[in-house]
Amino acid sequence: MEDLVLNWDLGTGGLLLLAAASIALLLVLIMAFKIHAFLALLITSLLTAVAAGIPFDRLLAAIQFGFNPTLGSVMLLVALGAMLGRMIETSGGARVLTDRLIARFGEQRAGMAVGIASLLMGFPIFFDAGLVVMLPIIYAVSRRLGGSLLSVAFPSALAFSSMHIFVPPHPGPVSASAILGADVGLVLILGLVVALPVWYLVGVLFGGWVGRKYHVEVPTILSGTPDQEREMESNPAFGKVIFLLVLPLVLILLNTGLNMYAATTDDPDAFKAEPVVALLRTLGETPIALLITVLVSFWLLGWGMGKKGSLLDKVADSALGPIASVVLVTGAGGMFGGVLRVTGIGDAIAESLNSVGMPVIVAAFLIAQIVRIAQGSATVALTTAASLMAGVVIDGGFNPVETAAIVLATAAGSVGFSHVNDSGFWLVSKFFGLDVKTTLKTWTVAQGLMAIVGFAISYVIYLVGGMLG
Repeated sequence: MEDLVLNWDLGTGGLLLLAAASIALLLVLIMAFKIHAFLALLITSLLTAVAAGIPFDRLLAAIQFGFNPTLGSVMLLVALGAMLGRMIETSGGARVLTDRLIARFGEQRAGMAVGIASLLMGFPIFFDAGLVVMLPIIYAVSRRLGGSLLSVAFPSALAFSSMHIFVPPHPGPVSASAILGADVGLVLILGLVVALPVWYLVGVLFGGWVGRKYHVEVPTILSGTPDQEREMESNPAFGKVIFLLVLPLVLILLNTGLNMYAATTDDPDAFKAEPVVALLRTLGETPIALLITVLVSFWLLGWGMGKKGSLLDKVADSALGPIASVVLVTGAGGMFGGVLRVTGIGDAIAESLNSVGMPVIVAAFLIAQIVRIAQGSATVALTTAASLMAGVVIDGGFNPVETAAIVLATAAGSVGFSHVNDSGFWLVSKFFGLDVKTTLKTWTVAQGLMAIVGFAISYVIYLVGGMLG
C-alpha cells in the first residue's frame, strides 16, 4: 500500500482527529449499540478509509492490508492451539498438571508458578502462540483455585508480553537493535533486567489487584461436551502433559538458535539453505511446531490410550467452532489498525515529534508510544521510532549500554496502552471472556503500566551507562 495516493491531505492534525473519531465511533457501536465487534470493526474501518481520502477503487485493498496478514497468522496459531488445548483439557491432562502444581507450590503460589512457566516459555515463543498453548493450564488452575480467571491469566499473559517486547530473539528488539546499531547480546541481557521487574510489578502485583477487583468466570471455549470428556478422559501421566507443553518450546527454540547462529556466520543465507539446517528451521516454525505437537497429542492422549480415531476427529473438530469469533474479531482488529497505517498517521506523528527536539531516549519512547496508540501495531511503532532515531543514535557517540537502553526504551513505548486498534487487544478480550469496557480497564491499563515501568528502568540503565562510559 506504499504507492497509495489519498484524495486529500488531512495533515497531522486532521489525521489525529480522524483516528480519535474512528476509535470513538467503534466504541459507541460496540458499547452503546451492542453491535458485534467484527461488524463494528468492519464498518469503522470502511468509514475511516473513506474519510481519509482513500480512493473507492482501493478501499478493498486498504481493509485487506491489515486483515489478511493478521488473520493468516492468527488463524493457524489459534486453530492448532485450540486443538491442542482441547486434547489436554478433555483427556484430564490439565487437571493432572494443576493437581501437581498445587501439591508442589500450594494454592497461594499456583498462579505464580503458571506465570513463571510462561516467562520461561516466552523466551522463544511469540505472545499469541504462547498464550494459546498455556490457555488450558490457565483455565484449569483458575477453575481449581476459584475466584477470578484474571488472577491467573494476567500474570501468565503479561509474562509472555514482557518477554516478547523486551527480550531478543523476538523480532521487535532484534529489529530495533539492528536499526540503531545496538549489540543484540547486550540487549538480551539488559532486556531481562527490564522484563522481569516489569512482569512482577505489572503482571503479578497489578494483575493480582485486577483479579481481586474484577471477577471473571473461566470461559468454556476449550471445554468439550460431557460425552467427549467422558470418552476422552484418561488421566494421562504428568510427564506426558509436560512433554506436550515443552515440545513446541524445544522446536521453536531450535529454529531461534539456528537463526541466531546463522547471523554469526560469514554467509547466513548459505548456512540457512543447507538441507539439514533448512529442515530443522522449518520444524521450528511456530505453526509447524504446533502441528507436530497436536499430532503427538493425538498419539499420547488418544490412539496410544486406545481411543478411536473417530473420537479424536470429533474432539479436534469441536475445538474449531468456538474460536471462529476469536479469529475473525482479531483479524478485524488488525484490519482497523491496518487502515490507520495506510492513512499515514503513524509517519506523520513520528516526523512531527522527531522535529521537536528532546533527549534522544525520551523522544524514542514518546514516538513509539504515540504511534502505537494511533495505529495499533507494536512492531510498526517500534520500527518507525527506531528508523527515525537511527541517524541521531548512530552519530550521537553513545556507548553500548546507552544504545541498548535506547532500544529498550523504544520497545517500552511500543507496548503501551493497547486498545481497540490492536489485534492483541481482541485476542485477550475473547480468550479471557472480557467485554470491551473491562478489557480497556484491565489489559489496556496493564500495557500502559508496562510501558511506563519499562521506560523508567531503561532510563536508569541509560544513566548508569552514561556514568560508566
